[in-house]
Amino acid sequence: MYAKPSLRARALGYLSRREHSRAELHRKLASYAEHETDLNVLLNVLQEEGYLSDARFAESVAHRRAARCGVRRIINELKQHELDATLIEQIGADLQSSELTRAKAIWRKKYGNLPTTSIERARQTRFLAMRGFAHATIVSLLSGCDEE
Repeated sequence: MYAKPSLRARALGYLSRREHSRAELHRKLASYAEHETDLNVLLNVLQEEGYLSDARFAESVAHRRAARCGVRRIINELKQHELDATLIEQIGADLQSSELTRAKAIWRKKYGNLPTTSIERARQTRFLAMRGFAHATIVSLLSGCDEE
């Protein structure tokens, strides 16, 4: 039979697949740890060794989701992972500068033409709003003032 992997081996296995936040890794490993202190010590060691980084995790999520989502949606996802508020603000500020460009690319891929009726406008507005783009960005995009 196989020997049970150690807590550290499980943690490194999770981290080898993708980045995790400290809270997410804590939640995943909690059922395998005998004591809460053992788990906290392990997470501290992994952070010191550079295997676990909330900043790297936040950048990974932002990069992965930026092609399809707006700032609000990405920020909400980062908040669900219990990251530091200043880190979330920093990621949001970085993404804010390119939000109109990203919204335009997503909108152009799906629709391509400005809405001619109020029904089309509402449909396109909902499409962009569900992806987390700000109302001002949506209005700017659908007003056509930034068309090339």
